[in-house]
Amino acid sequence: MIQDGFILVDKPEGWTSFKTDRFVGNLLGTRKVGHLGTLDPFATGLLPVFAGKGLKYLRFCEGFDKGYSCKCIFGARTDTMDKTGEFISEDYPSDADIKALEDDDYQVIRSAFEKVRVTKEQLPPKYSAKKIGGKKAYELARQGQMPDLKPVPVTICSLDITDIQKRAKGLAVDFDCVCSKGTYIRTICSDLGDITGYGAYAESLRRTVNGQFNVRDAYTPEQLQKMVDASDFSFIRDASETVAFLPEIKLDAKQATDIRFGRKIAFPFADVPEGSERTYYRATFEDKLIAVVFPSLENGNMTMRIERLFAHD
Repeated sequence: MIQDGFILVDKPEGWTSFKTDRFVGNLLGTRKVGHLGTLDPFATGLLPVFAGKGLKYLRFCEGFDKGYSCKCIFGARTDTMDKTGEFISEDYPSDADIKALEDDDYQVIRSAFEKVRVTKEQLPPKYSAKKIGGKKAYELARQGQMPDLKPVPVTICSLDITDIQKRAKGLAVDFDCVCSKGTYIRTICSDLGDITGYGAYAESLRRTVNGQFNVRDAYTPEQLQKMVDASDFSFIRDASETVAFLPEIKLDAKQATDIRFGRKIAFPFADVPEGSERTYYRATFEDKLIAVVFPSLENGNMTMRIERLFAHD
């Protein structure tokens, strides 16, 4: 059975990301599975799952920007910042408040979105998988402890309101967001609620984009099961697709040989991005992926370091 590559899964509500891994593993008859970018159980949408030899490509995708569609309810707060939590306050806008908001084209709401859009740091939710001293924050929170969370840098590329609806209780605001790795949409909702004074939480959340991948190309578990039952494995994609987005370094024959034997090669680009995180490049020879590399300063010279060699795969 084919079991190397990755699959774009449209995760249903109520499933954990790890349950999705197990489902894919059972379909393919392998335990070697892992997902890219954890989704909360209440969230739906795009979850790339890597299997077999495809797992060795996963870490090159972890810095992808992600896109989401969210429905945010203004007028209440929950302890988890989403609909699964316990309500900790309810202060729904009155009919008069909503009428005033309508007459002003919801400028209070729109202004809050503009303020959040330029956010450069974000405090992760206490009910999150963020690790504190080796334990996940939500594990500490469920034990009644307050996790010692620190703000983390984030980039919100876009934050666009798509609909505003009056509810029997509160306002429902739909929005789309494209953001950097590690950005919590639940926290965006909570921040919007704090800025407006109404409080807010995420009622629904759907991931639509992960890097170059789109939920339009994903399969539901039901669709995947039907395809496997029909011995159709066309849903498995070549994992090398995942590094196609990386900037390319074209090697000549000598460089390709040198890199196969781990010899040092001068990095070919003068401009190297600054930052604490590595910037990966795909090194190719005659359109074949040879290695994923990154620049490294050694003895005053910028050299090409190998992160993963694919020449012998």
